[in-house]
Amino acid sequence: MDENTIVRKLSRVGIIGNVLLAAFKLFAGLFGRSGAMISDAVHSLSDVFATLIAYIGVRLSKQEEDEEHPYGHERFECVASLILGLILAGTGAGIGYNGIRKLLGGNEAIEVPTMLPLIAAVVSVVVKEAMFRYTMHYAREMDSAAFRADAWHHRSDALSSIGSFVGIGLARLGLPIMDPIAELIICLLILKVAYDISRDALTAMLDTSCDKTFEQKLGTFISEQEGVDRVDSLRTRQFGNRIYVDLEIALNGDISLREAHSVAENVHNAVENSFPEIKHIMIHVNPL
Repeated sequence: MDENTIVRKLSRVGIIGNVLLAAFKLFAGLFGRSGAMISDAVHSLSDVFATLIAYIGVRLSKQEEDEEHPYGHERFECVASLILGLILAGTGAGIGYNGIRKLLGGNEAIEVPTMLPLIAAVVSVVVKEAMFRYTMHYAREMDSAAFRADAWHHRSDALSSIGSFVGIGLARLGLPIMDPIAELIICLLILKVAYDISRDALTAMLDTSCDKTFEQKLGTFISEQEGVDRVDSLRTRQFGNRIYVDLEIALNGDISLREAHSVAENVHNAVENSFPEIKHIMIHVNPL
């Protein structure tokens, strides 16, 4: 299955699934008198916009290099992930505000939920966890930061539904204050996911180097290539979901320019073939 087909499938599943689930949860929250479930519905509805943004970001990132963007468009995925993180943070803040408002209003502002929101919470946990696993599977297959962020939107919705279930259940057992407290717990869970997504997006946008384990593995691989006597310098930088490498290697100073070029070309091809996440490696040759 090609990536365009996968992107369309993920977008279709995310949008249709979230619209139906949000409508069901909103109905259950309104008619079942549960603020936590209404907040959960708003969270699911925000996932519709998240999936749309992920779809647009991935499609833009797949564009070929052009005259104005000779290094490609991979950072569009980072932009999409950052927007998703901000949307999620706004959703979490809104849910937290609603919970605090109810708590400050006293017990008279809190209604005891019916059984309907409890059923909706169980359905939501099952459906959203399935959507998380489905989206994350293909996000890893495509190495897509935007759809990884979208998958975590689904997981955060499942976690918020667990919080709703606990809060609604305790409210029905005689602790109505637990419904708005569940909203605050949902808020904290969502804000944590929003922070992680935004941090990862900024890391990929700021030319951050890869971790030391990856660089050591790459350096060892290069030093084992035929003709390479020493790795003098190795620097990496993340560019969206791809990696650029700047390398200096030392070769026998007595070989010809053609031979040195051949060694460098072999290293270049070996690295890009063995490390598909590396988009390009620039090699400088030093005489040993």
